[in-house]
Amino acid sequence: MEILHSKIFGEQLTSTPLLVFHGLFGMLDNWGSFGKEMGELLPVHLIDLRNHGRSFHSENMSHDDLAGDIVAYMNHYGIDKAHVLGHSLGGKAVMQFAIRYPEMVEKLIVVDIAPKAYPPHHQGIIKALESVDFNTVTSRTEVEEVLSRYIPEKSTIQFLTKNLYWNDEKKLNWRFNLKTLSEKYNEFVSNAIKFGVFNEETLFIAGEKSNYILPQDEFAIRQQFPKAKVVTIKNAAHWVQADNPADFSMVVKDFLSLN
Repeated sequence: MEILHSKIFGEQLTSTPLLVFHGLFGMLDNWGSFGKEMGELLPVHLIDLRNHGRSFHSENMSHDDLAGDIVAYMNHYGIDKAHVLGHSLGGKAVMQFAIRYPEMVEKLIVVDIAPKAYPPHHQGIIKALESVDFNTVTSRTEVEEVLSRYIPEKSTIQFLTKNLYWNDEKKLNWRFNLKTLSEKYNEFVSNAIKFGVFNEETLFIAGEKSNYILPQDEFAIRQQFPKAKVVTIKNAAHWVQADNPADFSMVVKDFLSLN
């Protein structure tokens, strides 16, 4: 069993650890500031999902696969029970994990995603990523130029190009496994998480300027997470922790009783 790659803060602390999972095309580095800050108060594991960052590549990418990876990770590090936080795709992973393995979860935090199926909405990004020819581009700037033909938002381009690295053949490439992520896209985005109920404390954090969690989603959320509370962070879109880090951290600390 391959173990997910991670970076750990506050390893010497003895309280219940917090495991943090990023979203689609992200990596653990997106959560570096948050990990450092929270690592003063409890052990924090920032984790690369499979097919992302420095974690292993696989042809499989279902919510069940992602949940199984969390079990393997916790077993590897001897963690019986943890707080788990997931953003977007990572949120789907931690919801499926909490429903299947409730005994391993102390508190659950889901950031800007609901348990529902979403219509495909990353086609433009996938097309942009697939249009980069790594046999011809020789610099990050050239990659940014190709992406900008398809993606108008500078912030999205910056987010994606964080995944560039020089491989052994001295060529640029993506850290994420674009092939599997585009082939299995419908399996993890356009599928709801499997039905089941997680009866412990759960926090859903929505971005005020995001449309990922709508008021009408709260009924479905409470069917599967009866103890859920939904908090909306002001002045934040989908990347809530980056858009308003102060309020985001405060809400998480309150929920984990760290204040």
